[in-house]
Amino acid sequence: MEPDLTALDDHLADHDVDGYLIDADSTDPNQRYLSGFDAPDPFLTCYTPDGLALLVSGLEYGRAVTESRADTVKRPADYDRRQLVAEYGPTEASHRINSAFLADCGVDSVFVPDRFPLSTADGLREQGHTVSVDTDDVLMDIRAVKQPDEIDHIRAAQAANEAAMAAAESLLAAASVDSDGRLIHEGEPLTSERVKHEIEATLLEDGYGLDSTIVAGGTQAADPHDRGSGPLRAGKAIIIDIFPQDKTTGYHADMTRTFCVGEPGETISEWYDLTERALDAALDAVEAGASGADVHAAACEVYEDAGLPTFRTDPSTETGFIHTTGHGVGLAVHEQPRLSTEGGELNAGQVITVEPGLYDPDVGGVRIEDIIVVTEDGYENLTDYPRTFVVD
Repeated sequence: MEPDLTALDDHLADHDVDGYLIDADSTDPNQRYLSGFDAPDPFLTCYTPDGLALLVSGLEYGRAVTESRADTVKRPADYDRRQLVAEYGPTEASHRINSAFLADCGVDSVFVPDRFPLSTADGLREQGHTVSVDTDDVLMDIRAVKQPDEIDHIRAAQAANEAAMAAAESLLAAASVDSDGRLIHEGEPLTSERVKHEIEATLLEDGYGLDSTIVAGGTQAADPHDRGSGPLRAGKAIIIDIFPQDKTTGYHADMTRTFCVGEPGETISEWYDLTERALDAALDAVEAGASGADVHAAACEVYEDAGLPTFRTDPSTETGFIHTTGHGVGLAVHEQPRLSTEGGELNAGQVITVEPGLYDPDVGGVRIEDIIVVTEDGYENLTDYPRTFVVD
């Protein structure tokens, strides 16, 4: 993929800054995006309108030359690191190497992201460079609009996500119920941990991974980010939220479904219906030129009309709709844009989740989440998984 960095060129020119610098490993989405290189240890990427250069360890040098997007790849040995360490010690040697690397790039001043390492910044300043934080996050805005191959990567991740969700739902469907209301699978209580294992194993077979996933039932489902633990029970809502990452491309997907084995209570059933309506209302509000605030408002109105609290009407509420309606997805599972009260304009090509929900420890929780691509006149839904509350 060759990203369109015209906006970054213009941004640097508007602020009279020579280049954009990142010091991070490839788990940093901006680093992965700009460098096109996947490495487990931090390295420098310096972008200027004239080219892209990397400073990597000798261990990664060969791969960086062949796999990265860089026009130039350097390593510390190219700057006589041993001699510099002997003369100045390892810390100042690194600062001097970084400075020499920027000089080779023709760079005196750089923009850096807001989480740039302080030591690297101070070291470059000591060597005479101007280092400023890019408070506009222009690279994040560029990443938010996906190119067709990026959308294909996310589409593939979502297909793997749906296979994992199906495996989880199959476990629930096959479960029996004991006299205490616990779900039983193969003679043992069916736990959140067992369902998560099935999800992770299914994803791994397809080349996907995830640091964690959510399988939360009953009162645990009332906390949107409770990962869930212990036995699952009949008649209680079970939120399953899966957000895998392709181990090769780095792109994520994200989807949530809420299930119930057995007969759900009246309130949680009403909440599920309301959440499905809120999801549809939010989806109907999506199109290029609309704002994230518009989409969030559409979901909130469904809940508010039903007399339920939302953060929009009561920012201090601890029950009801207690999060935003969605977020961008790409090399990070949470990125721009935001579907929130402060959400800005949506652009065609952005990939977003739409995920309204309701939460109360006395009732449980419900969330339904689809992942979509914003288009000029609406959206393309990348999600092809049914919304089924009661599992047969």
